[in-house]
Amino acid sequence: MRVRSAALATAAGAALLLLTAPAAPAAPHDARLAAESVTVDPVGRIAADGSVTLTGTYRCTGGTGPVFVSSSVSQSDPSVRYGVGGTRAVCDGLEHRWANTGTPDQVVLKPGAAQVEATLMELRPMSIVPLPSFHARQTQDVTLTAS
Repeated sequence: MRVRSAALATAAGAALLLLTAPAAPAAPHDARLAAESVTVDPVGRIAADGSVTLTGTYRCTGGTGPVFVSSSVSQSDPSVRYGVGGTRAVCDGLEHRWANTGTPDQVVLKPGAAQVEATLMELRPMSIVPLPSFHARQTQDVTLTAS
């Protein structure tokens, strides 16, 4: 009986200590998102061969899988986007530059106004197939210029 009383008293004392201990400040729900970002430069380039180069910056913290900056562009129809390359990202918390170059299939982009979307995306290992996890996204109106 004495052992039960001692165990009960110890458990009660531990519970009281937990209740009186100062609570650790909770991290904001979007703390990771505040430290991660992707931007798009306001000017992109179109080469004579039709390839498009888009640029910007990114910042990300550690990930469990490979992280990439992907980009897409739309010009005449905002609901249709064309992929323009991808760049492997270094997630060390510092700001880095990215540049993607690609030739969109079955479309001829022209100098002038366009909309670019850049995405900072990680391929997280989940079971057999890696699943995408989005760290940041930015949509930006840009001017495409002939280079």
